Amino acid sequence: MPLRRTCPFDPPPGLAELRAAEPITRRVMPLDGTELWLVTSHDLVRRMLADPRWSSSLDGGLSPEQPLHVTQPEPGMFISMDAPEHGRYRRMLTAHFTVQRMNRLRPRIEQIVAERLDAMERLPRPVDLVAEFALPVPSLVICELLGMPYEDRAEFQAAARVIVDMTASPEQIDAAVAGLAAHLAKLIAAKREEPDDALIGELIREGALTDGELVQISMLLLVAGHETTANMLGLGTLLLLHHPDQLALVREGAPGAADELLRYLSIVDLVMFRGAKEDLTLGGQEIKAGEFGLASLAAANRDPALCEDPDRLDVTRPKTAHVALGFGPHQCLGQNLARLELEIALQALLRRFPGLRAAVPLEEVPVRENAAIHGVHSLPVIW
Repeated sequence: MPLRRTCPFDPPPGLAELRAAEPITRRVMPLDGTELWLVTSHDLVRRMLADPRWSSSLDGGLSPEQPLHVTQPEPGMFISMDAPEHGRYRRMLTAHFTVQRMNRLRPRIEQIVAERLDAMERLPRPVDLVAEFALPVPSLVICELLGMPYEDRAEFQAAARVIVDMTASPEQIDAAVAGLAAHLAKLIAAKREEPDDALIGELIREGALTDGELVQISMLLLVAGHETTANMLGLGTLLLLHHPDQLALVREGAPGAADELLRYLSIVDLVMFRGAKEDLTLGGQEIKAGEFGLASLAAANRDPALCEDPDRLDVTRPKTAHVALGFGPHQCLGQNLARLELEIALQALLRRFPGLRAAVPLEEVPVRENAAIHGVHSLPVIW
């Protein structure tokens, strides 16, 4: 199973060859020896992720201490649920994440970005773009959206790092989840007394969810809502610094830049596990009930069947049907917010600092090699 990227911008070596020769093939997870079906072509990945016969109620698979297995998710943790439970939660939340609702946040996101750029400008150089910009911006935005005090960010950021760390033990992950859940339970109890106009307050007023469900939903949105965008901002900036022609286009406001960066980098890749709930066929392969599958989003997004010259970064490329945000019923709930944050933050950063450049060579930038969400730990920059 090809897992490790040798270049921070490209999928793990070997996936392209597998996609061309065996777009669905039997492979073994190197960490725990689990056998599964690896799916690498764009067409088959979409078919797999849209097929209700593949279950999302799985856990583990990234650690020898926590092998892949079927799980019973906590009420509210809808990312690990199948229909009809998954659909019930999604319907409650979808109206809160429409393009129109997200655009109402634009002025506040622009203000947050401007404040972080002001703070960066006052610091001695080099400045760590991840610590001072890429991580604070989406953290502030998700706190604003949920109605969570930004002073709590250190606690939820630390918990999120453990939760997405593929080398963390089950005990460490359980402790991080329990600590974050306890913190959120206190916040939700306080908001029941005085609900505000943020998302948690709105869900409380709608009255359809228990405190336990609200805790799980808030945890999911909190972790997913800042880890993914933070890593896209850090790694996306590094990518653009190594493609100055594309950087100039992003600075000028290329409308498709966010989607092309999402497609090209595919920071959420080899964690899209599914389990066959019944015997089925995919790509001519007979798959038995109880067998596991893994969709490689990075391989699918570099499939020549998706777009012309897929290994070339082109922020003016016509919008593609990429799967960087997933596909089917589990497609990313916050995708409209993610696109908006990337658009606002990258344009503002590159306009404020037109001479922005990395302060260290590419090979010295520390890459998140053992995280379920790909990115960089830090990025020293100067201008």
